[in-house]
Amino acid sequence: MVKLGGSLAESGQLKAHIEIIARASRPLVVVPGGGPFADTVRTLQPQLGLSDATAHRLALLAMHQMALVLCALHERFVTVEYLPEMFVQRTGGPIPVWLPYALQHGDGSLPADWSVTSDALAARLAERLQGAEVVLVKSCAVAPGATLEALAEAGIIDPVFSLVVARAGLRWQVFGPGDEERLGTLLEG
Repeated sequence: MVKLGGSLAESGQLKAHIEIIARASRPLVVVPGGGPFADTVRTLQPQLGLSDATAHRLALLAMHQMALVLCALHERFVTVEYLPEMFVQRTGGPIPVWLPYALQHGDGSLPADWSVTSDALAARLAERLQGAEVVLVKSCAVAPGATLEALAEAGIIDPVFSLVVARAGLRWQVFGPGDEERLGTLLEG
């Protein structure tokens, strides 16, 4: 499970990370962040008086938009919505990019508010996939050995990510700028 932060698009790091992921030989699913599309929802919510539940659904659709961007930037990426589609990978074949709305909308195991970002959604998907490792790729620096609590306190991960990781017993890693070689090594397995 590789969650590709939407903020990578704004930081100029997105294409480099797409190339690293596209070289993966290990089976994986890409979970897109919402990036600038989710930021638009955050801006409009108070202006339009939208409920948290509505904003959450719109943020899921923002992730859909970023998934389409990822697929447009590399021919190896293909969109998927449901779990069975994620299990049919072959070495060198298409890499699934998750469209989260259908599977996640109405999932009562996570709050439907801004405490949940694509981080927690990636962990929830890993939980559904029977404990896949979760790799978060961020556009900000990540201190080596940082705990989940420290990362949440610094605003690097959302607070619900830690809860899902603990509940499901998931393995996790967070990569930031400068960790590209280590990420590539992990994904090439």
